[in-house]
Amino acid sequence: MTPDVIKLLIKKGFQVKVESGAGSNSFFSDDEYVRAGAVIASTRQEACSQDIILKVNAPSTEEVSMMKTGACCISLLYGYTQPVLLDAFNARSITSFGMDAIPRISRAQKMDALSSQANLAGYKSVILGCDALSKIFPLLMTAAGTITPSKVLIFGAGVAGLQAVATARRLGAIVEVTDVRPETKEQVESLGGRFLSVESDAEVKTEGGYAREVSAEFLQKQQQLIEERIKEADLVITTALVIGKKSPILVTEKMVDSMKKGSVIIDMAVEWGGNCELSEMNKTKVYKGVTIIGEANLPSMLPINASQLYATNISTLLMHLASPEGLNFDREEEIAKGCLITIDGSTVHEFTNKILNASSNK
Repeated sequence: MTPDVIKLLIKKGFQVKVESGAGSNSFFSDDEYVRAGAVIASTRQEACSQDIILKVNAPSTEEVSMMKTGACCISLLYGYTQPVLLDAFNARSITSFGMDAIPRISRAQKMDALSSQANLAGYKSVILGCDALSKIFPLLMTAAGTITPSKVLIFGAGVAGLQAVATARRLGAIVEVTDVRPETKEQVESLGGRFLSVESDAEVKTEGGYAREVSAEFLQKQQQLIEERIKEADLVITTALVIGKKSPILVTEKMVDSMKKGSVIIDMAVEWGGNCELSEMNKTKVYKGVTIIGEANLPSMLPINASQLYATNISTLLMHLASPEGLNFDREEEIAKGCLITIDGSTVHEFTNKILNASSNK
C-alpha cells in the first residue's frame, strides 16, 4: 500500500493499519502513512489481527496463526503450489483471494497485478541485459566506423515480452520474437518487432492469456527455428510460462554453446523452473562467455513503481469485494469467483483444486 492509496481508502470509510517499516524498501516512511491517515502497527501480530489483511506475497503459516478466525487475506497466493497454506487457511475459516488468480477480463484490468508487475519486469529485463551486454543497443555511425545495432531475441509475447519488445526497440535494437500463440504476431509487429512464425498444423490451446497445452510437433519446429536465430542474438530474454506447470525448457545447453561470446540471457521464468537449461534462481553466471541472469523478482528492482501499481491493483479488488462494514461480495460474480481460493473452511477455486488433486494422485 502506498500513502496515496491509503488516503483514498480512508476517504471511502475504511480504517487502515500498516505494519511498521512495511514501506521502507519502497521509500515510504511510517510518517508518510500516518500523514495519510493510517495507524502504525508496531508488531507483525498486530498487523495480522485485522479483519482484512493485504499482502504482497502469500503469508507464512505462522502469520496465518496470528489471524483472527474468519478473517480475510488478499495477496499473491499461487494456491495450487501451497497446499499446506490452504490447509492453514481452512483450519481457521479464513477467506482468501489470490491476486494471481484475477480473471483477465476488461472489467478486472485495474486489479490485474500479474500484468502490472509483468510490465515492469519486461522493461527491467532489457535494462539488465543492456547493462550486462558487451556492446551498445543502437546503430552508431562515427568517424571511426559504424557500429551495428544489437540483436535481441525474445521468447514469449505476453505482457512482459511485449514490454521488452517496446523497450528494446526504443533503445535501438533489432528485435525478434517467438511465441506459441500466432495471434500475438500483430502485437509484436505493431511495436516494431519481427515475429518468428512456426509453421505447424497443431493447434495451441490457451487460457487466460497463457499457453495451456502445446504439441510435441510444435515444440520441435519451434526449437529448430530458435536454434537458427539464437546464434545471431546478442541478448536473449525468455518469458514463457505454462500456468500450473514447470516452465518449458526453450534454451538448451547446446543452444547456449552456439551463442556468441559476450552475449546475455535473461531468464524471466527462472522462478518457475526456468526456460534456459543453465539458469539458476537469483544467480548470475557466465558459461563459455555467455552471461546468464536468473533474477526471480525483477519488479522488486523498481520498488516505487511496483508498489504504486500493486497498491492500485489490490485496493481496487478490495473495494470490489468489501465496504467499510465488511466483505459483501457475490460468490458467483465473475471477478470474485475467479480469485476466491478458500472460504468457510474449504478450498473452492476450481483450477487450484484441479492441480492439487492431480498432484496428490501422482
